[in-house]
Amino acid sequence: MSRTLQVDPNRSGAYPNLREAVGDAAAGSTIVVASGSYNETVDVSGLDLTIAAAEGDEDVIIDGEDSYDPAIVCRRGELVLRGLTVRSDASDALRVTDTRLTVTKCDFSSKYASAVRLGDRSEVSLDGSTISDSQQGLIIEDTSGTIENLTIKNCADDAIVIRLGADPVLRNVAIDGSGHRGIYIYQSAKPSIEGCEVANTREEGILVAQGGAPKLNRCHVHDIQASGISFAAGTGGDVRSCNVERTAQPAIDIADGAEVTVHEGNSKSAGVGSVEVAKGDPAKVEQLLAELEQMVGLDGVKAEVKSIIDEIQVNEWRRSAGLNVDGMSNHLIFAGAPGTGKTTVGRIYGQLLAALGVLPGGPLREVSRRDLVGQYIGHTAEKTAAVFDEAKGGVVFLDEAYTLTRQAGSGGGDFGQEAVDMIVKLMEDMRKDIAVIAAGYTNEMREFLDANPGLASRFVKTIEFENYSAEDLTLIITRMINSGDYKVGDGAEACLLRHFQTIPRDENFGNARDARKLFEKLRKVQSQRLRTLTDKPTMDQLLTITLADVEVATGITGSAPASPSMSEAPTPPAASSDGIDSATRRWL
Repeated sequence: MSRTLQVDPNRSGAYPNLREAVGDAAAGSTIVVASGSYNETVDVSGLDLTIAAAEGDEDVIIDGEDSYDPAIVCRRGELVLRGLTVRSDASDALRVTDTRLTVTKCDFSSKYASAVRLGDRSEVSLDGSTISDSQQGLIIEDTSGTIENLTIKNCADDAIVIRLGADPVLRNVAIDGSGHRGIYIYQSAKPSIEGCEVANTREEGILVAQGGAPKLNRCHVHDIQASGISFAAGTGGDVRSCNVERTAQPAIDIADGAEVTVHEGNSKSAGVGSVEVAKGDPAKVEQLLAELEQMVGLDGVKAEVKSIIDEIQVNEWRRSAGLNVDGMSNHLIFAGAPGTGKTTVGRIYGQLLAALGVLPGGPLREVSRRDLVGQYIGHTAEKTAAVFDEAKGGVVFLDEAYTLTRQAGSGGGDFGQEAVDMIVKLMEDMRKDIAVIAAGYTNEMREFLDANPGLASRFVKTIEFENYSAEDLTLIITRMINSGDYKVGDGAEACLLRHFQTIPRDENFGNARDARKLFEKLRKVQSQRLRTLTDKPTMDQLLTITLADVEVATGITGSAPASPSMSEAPTPPAASSDGIDSATRRWL
């Protein structure tokens, strides 16, 4: 069980210093440190330990002063540091070997040594920290992991040294001011350096030697007194879309015998922030796609949604690689008859966008005309904006969207057109925070898109929802029956199929809604039949929806040969709200 130890020299019962707390710490302990300056060195070797500033406290300083021991050292351990300032004069501020290290929002400095030294098969995750006023900034030896959002300023020697086969990822690292090189890569190191900035160095901005082979992507190297990027003989590497300016010539110096590929690309925006981290939850994406696949029918819809998701995923990969990506709208039109699962697909689509990292994640807000259109001038814009705010991070599902424009054109002070105009504005203003799905009958949705010149261009695609087949509807209702602790009696399934084959596919056809209504009717018919029995029904009688029940409920007598049995079809997992109704949704 993890244990929390308090360090606060001014608090009774707390540890007066870090060294005593570390001496009592067990594996998995967290040491919470109050504000103050702690002039000591700390050895946490062999421990699994977190050292963090107390919540809300700033200026937690661990100062090794002129000791020849590092301010914090860890060998063969697991160490987490959060919110600390770590200093030393004569030795490294932080030194780890063969350690799993996580650092968040810390500041490091060492007057006559390295601010941070990582070595001997360590694994590191360092984020949102600074290194300043040090002899050397960051030494990385035989280490892997990710170092991002790091600022390094005013190093007397090299700002970053990467050697001994180290292969970390450096992302969004900014170096400003170095007495020698900005980044020195040698001894077969193979780092990936993405979206970094190197400025104001007396020697090369990035120097590669002795078998080093880095990948440089969208880096900005400028105001360098030597070449911006230099590769010595016997090195390799890949330089993609980097902006090198205001340096000595040649700006990129590649010696004979170096195997380096330079890709020109678009380098204008290179530098910190130009490379985005790949986002999302791949496992969640696969789970949601499986849920979509389990829906009855809708083969064309599934293919369209999957193609959109494929494009979004590839765009995210391209963006994280620093490649150009055209802007893509996430807004869709769902066209088709009611009861075809449009709201369920909309919910899954919104969750897929969140799982891919395209949207922050939020609710599906299903709205109709009455939720958007107000009673007086200005009221409609206010109501519409409120709906979008409530759905921020998720999906606004506009059911029967065409009613906004159909009544708007009839005069009489209707404000539907005002709602449409506001929707167009919000779709653009909140394009990174929301997806809009407008749903309705196919022909009427064409009229809706003509209501505003910018409306059609906001939607990336129209997806057609076809009517369910008789076989689909039979499968839907048998799933309802099975999950409701009922079963289909002999001959009943064939009769259900025949019923759905004879329903007119006119404007009143409700697809899965009709299946839901029929299920409710079947339960009533069965109840009426069982009430007439002289004895209490058996378990089998309570479970069974008989052929006679189906004939009474549908008016169908006799039946065509049944298709292969669907009564044993597996029940799909429950999902959230559906535009059909919450009960019917589970069977689609």
